[in-house]
Amino acid sequence: MLPSRRGRPARVTAFAALLLGTAAAGALAGCGDTGGLRDAGATAAARSPARLWPGLPSASSPAYDIGEVEHARVEGVAVPGGDIRGADPVAAVRAEIAAHPDDYAGTGARYHETSARMADCGTDDTEDTGDAEDTEDTARDGCPVLRPYYRDLTGDGRPEMTLGFRLLPGRLTAVRVYTVEKDRLVRVMSYDDAVSAVELAGRAVVVRSPSEVAGYEYRLQWTWDADQRAMLLTSDEMLRADDGGGDGDGDGDGHTGRPSPSASPSSSSSASSPSGDAP
Repeated sequence: MLPSRRGRPARVTAFAALLLGTAAAGALAGCGDTGGLRDAGATAAARSPARLWPGLPSASSPAYDIGEVEHARVEGVAVPGGDIRGADPVAAVRAEIAAHPDDYAGTGARYHETSARMADCGTDDTEDTGDAEDTEDTARDGCPVLRPYYRDLTGDGRPEMTLGFRLLPGRLTAVRVYTVEKDRLVRVMSYDDAVSAVELAGRAVVVRSPSEVAGYEYRLQWTWDADQRAMLLTSDEMLRADDGGGDGDGDGDGHTGRPSPSASPSSSSSASSPSGDAP
């Protein structure tokens, strides 16, 4: 057990005592005892973790595949000169839609309206041309693709592209991160949810989502893992919401912000206003 502050003997040299006495006298003369040292009380005892059910057999495989590792080459999207800023974000979304027709094609698909509204996006319309506050989040009226943000998330000195697009007709948002490997566009993070906010914090992507518990929200963080060559979900917390968030409204489709066993329709088998560095 750690010794308490109260139980520690006073060991002060004569010189130190003189200095302390002078300082104390000055404090008393100027403003009473304000700012003086005070006893903080006993230090709490340190406790080691208690392991429960030591005889329980260890699990050898996960119960659900939630797509922990996303590393998928995006076909048909050029990366001129290997610079991801030259890649067309609208083309990246169209490539994903084409690769998952069950989710997007036809009126019976759950995100059919996203596919239909892609016609309003044109080509390369989401390129950022100014300060974050002066640039529209969407390319034009009706386009579901949000403007991209660029920041080095892998530590290699080159930016990655963080992109979002609306999954319509519901109120879900798809969040994607792309990098470049051998002049090819590669998706290294994929997550869909009822999103309250997306943040770039250092080299991490943080997604905040509403909770069904009033006054709370979910905070999920993805961090680059060099071994997996992907952004991994490294933190999943339920926290008190800031500024009145976490009202429990969900997205109108019964989703309340918690990751489902299938976190994204585009997860590979291998598995708002955003903040970040604008181009």
